[in-house]
Amino acid sequence: MRIALFTETFLPKVDGIVNTLCHLLEHLAVRGHDSILFAPTSPAPVYARTPLVTFSGRPFPLYPELKLVSPTVNIRQHLLDFQPDLVHAVQPITLGTAGIWHARRLGIPVVASYHTDIAGYAAQWGMEWLQGPIWHTFRAIHDKADLNLCPSTATLRQLQAQNFPRLRVWTRGVDTTQFHPQWRSSAWRQRLSDGHPDAPLLLYVGRLSLEKRVDWLRPLLDQFPHIRLAIVGDGPARDKLEQLFAGTPTHFTGYLRGADLAHAYAAADAFTFPSAHETLGNVVLEAMASGLPVVVARSGGPLDVVTQGQNGLFFDPDDPADFAAQVGKLLADAPLAAQLGQQARQTAERRSWTQVLDGLLADYAEVVAGRETAVAPSRPAIATRRPAVKSPWPNVEGWRL
Repeated sequence: MRIALFTETFLPKVDGIVNTLCHLLEHLAVRGHDSILFAPTSPAPVYARTPLVTFSGRPFPLYPELKLVSPTVNIRQHLLDFQPDLVHAVQPITLGTAGIWHARRLGIPVVASYHTDIAGYAAQWGMEWLQGPIWHTFRAIHDKADLNLCPSTATLRQLQAQNFPRLRVWTRGVDTTQFHPQWRSSAWRQRLSDGHPDAPLLLYVGRLSLEKRVDWLRPLLDQFPHIRLAIVGDGPARDKLEQLFAGTPTHFTGYLRGADLAHAYAAADAFTFPSAHETLGNVVLEAMASGLPVVVARSGGPLDVVTQGQNGLFFDPDDPADFAAQVGKLLADAPLAAQLGQQARQTAERRSWTQVLDGLLADYAEVVAGRETAVAPSRPAIATRRPAVKSPWPNVEGWRL
């Protein structure tokens, strides 16, 4: 197949979408498919044999690392030259919307994938009034796709409630060779604990921004003064977080990738993740593959991979005291923590990227063949009928399939 992909974010930005896209492009190359990626500015013209067509964009005010390309950008000739069998728009906002619009004009089948709970984040940003317009906009965009993919059953139910059509779960995998308990090292333990390797070491990995609620980790250091904390990642809230954690046994690393990230996971004793609006949480799977017990919110995507008391612990997503209590259970019971970590590793071993991405290729082939999506227990599809809605962008007003 020939696949044209559109994304609102790519390298050098590091997040779950970029991580998934990199694995996908690598898999397409291994399986012998041709692909092209349309993205904001990237540091290289090619990734995994996939040529990149890049555009300059403007920072999104609420999410400055996200560079939005004008939806009026002309990519028609690129599509005509490449002749794709299918267009896949990843978290379409502006550039992805342009890709969908041109694909429809050219008669190319479209898959769209939903990755980020922006409406949920808006509520955390104190902008509840934006939730309605956000849902309306994304529903209008995804209405134009032949198939809409989402990363977890919890997200599927959320989108179903918002009347998104033609839904199916496209879960995520994890590289269990890259992320493995064997990468635990005394050097990384020394580094992340700031020279206190015998103290319990908690780990957070992810974006440093308001919606991730990293500040929920701060009271743990008062409640459990014998612990150390490592925070891996970067983002717009880093300066404020460094001020908040000043004078505490906390080590900020910034972004880590590759072997460095794997060593950081393996050096810790537990993964503590306060965020409550994860559509899946790639970092949760990476921590589990590294043999860590995880403490996550009882909401969203982690519900698909974490089982209470078997491979991790849940906390009430609205209760920071319960978050601290669940962390306290791990700190007080080393055998429990070890057991949860071992079973977390076993869970991760059943989620290979190869299996996940071969399933995506089967979805691609089904859409290309023009077959109707069918409900299947392993990959549920849901068709929804509802009135047509206006397009969210002026240049595509009124377009119909």
